[in-house]
Amino acid sequence: MTTPEAEVVVFAQGLVRRFGSVPAVRGIDLAVRRGEIFGLVGPDGAGKSTIMRMLAGVLRPDAGDIRLEGIDVVADPEAAKPYLSYMPQRFGLYEDLTVSENIFFYATLFAVPAKVRRERSQELLAAAGLLPFRRRLAGQLSGGMKQKLGLVCALIHTPRVLLLDEPTTGVDPVSRRDFWGILYGLREQGVTILLSTAYMDEAERCSRLALLHAGEIRHCDTPARLKQMMPGALLAVVTRDARGARAALEGTDGVLGLLLMGDRVNVRVDDADRRLPELHARLAAQGIEDAEIARIEPAIEDVFVALLGSGDAA
Repeated sequence: MTTPEAEVVVFAQGLVRRFGSVPAVRGIDLAVRRGEIFGLVGPDGAGKSTIMRMLAGVLRPDAGDIRLEGIDVVADPEAAKPYLSYMPQRFGLYEDLTVSENIFFYATLFAVPAKVRRERSQELLAAAGLLPFRRRLAGQLSGGMKQKLGLVCALIHTPRVLLLDEPTTGVDPVSRRDFWGILYGLREQGVTILLSTAYMDEAERCSRLALLHAGEIRHCDTPARLKQMMPGALLAVVTRDARGARAALEGTDGVLGLLLMGDRVNVRVDDADRRLPELHARLAAQGIEDAEIARIEPAIEDVFVALLGSGDAA
């Protein structure tokens, strides 16, 4: 685990990027410490992928500075490449090559010595659960296995910084769990990991989070501290008619936000003790009498909706 005094290895200041007249990133500042798992969280179009590409040196910012391990990435992106690995949303695996051949290809790109490559690939394949599949064509792997192979290829040259752009999107839950097991192991080895994710349960696992909206970082802190920032209190309303309950509670005094979560509605209120009996009465008046209401701790999804002003989005 990192400490507050740990060395900053990924630093960005005043990052700006436009596509034509459209601003994609507006004045982003970042300071990611060694051994952190730092998460970028935001809706589509928030600027996550653009930030990743600039940090990796494959997209030049219109303004701002980036330093990785002290190297000026904007001025000399090639000098930073031995120290980092970037895994975009669609990692460039060669589907007509086997698992081992893909690893060999990426090891060759980074001039990894043969002995190191053999030892490193065995270690990584074992950690990813891919050893039995090393002779299988990449195109015949499942989605989760492809992502794990992509991670193995990204790690073959032992980078100090790992940039992952939504690495588990579309991956099954078991593969996601295995993927995160690998990330935790890398963190213990001192690798700095910066990732973007659309999964709020993954955001909970990060050391710190940056909540992005419209190309800006609106809030940045640990998941626990972000939860403390959420205004009001959170109540869970469980009922057979969750959609009906949500509709019934819209516009109710003291309700700051509503979020439909499967068979329940998360209701953010200004005062839990005061509003709980009022919500029971409101639901009963609308014919919803089976509702159970309890105070709960907010998850990052609740915090994200509250802090970024999405109100009562479903």
